[in-house]
Amino acid sequence: TAERIYEYSCSICLDLLKDPVTIPCGHSYCMSCITGYWDQDDQKRVYSCPQCRQTFTPRPGLGKNTMLAEVVEKLKKSKAQAALPAQCYAEPGDVECDICTGRKYKAIKSCLVCLESYCQSHLEQHEGFFKSKKHHLMDATGRLQEMICPQHKKLLDIYCRTDQHCVCYLCMLDVHKNHGTVSAAAERTEKQRQLCEMQRKFQQRIQERQKQLEELREAVESYKVSFEQKNNCWLLKSCFRLSYDSPPVSQ
Repeated sequence: TAERIYEYSCSICLDLLKDPVTIPCGHSYCMSCITGYWDQDDQKRVYSCPQCRQTFTPRPGLGKNTMLAEVVEKLKKSKAQAALPAQCYAEPGDVECDICTGRKYKAIKSCLVCLESYCQSHLEQHEGFFKSKKHHLMDATGRLQEMICPQHKKLLDIYCRTDQHCVCYLCMLDVHKNHGTVSAAAERTEKQRQLCEMQRKFQQRIQERQKQLEELREAVESYKVSFEQKNNCWLLKSCFRLSYDSPPVSQ
């Protein structure tokens, strides 16, 4: 119930307790929440409870309240089970199951052979119907039509490097017959490799610039120290010279 959820919620993050700990005054918090809260008071060396404001010195040690953790875990499971039916329905922005009638459930997989998306129950039916056939399933997407060749109605699973776009295998045998082609998966892997290499080079350049900047800072600091030493030496010599050149004071 809402009252039980409130009872086992952290007053800092306002969510159900995670790794609950109980402090000396009896109030409980998430381990990470109270740790972060007390880290802000490290300079004062006085630590307080966010709820009752009772103070503690020195900083209390924190140990997981296993009994409370078990209660919260059971509450989380009951909360998840209660919310499950509502979560199955497709919300705005979700991919809807193409088979559901009336209020549609949220699709979890899309079939690139059937060109349809399925909720959990209809996915199980699909797998039962096509158990002997290998249908290509992927995470549910609302862009199925974009992955299909508009001319041949086949999956765009080949990449033409000559024209730099995806084609189906019938296109490869016809219009793109003498073009350089690879599988779309292979091209994706190659592009990812190139991107990683580019990122590595950029990171290397950044590190080189940071090193140069640090060397420049050190050079400037060294120059300042050297200048101050020379300036002090010059002042000292000037004082000696003035002292030497000045006539003695007559009494």
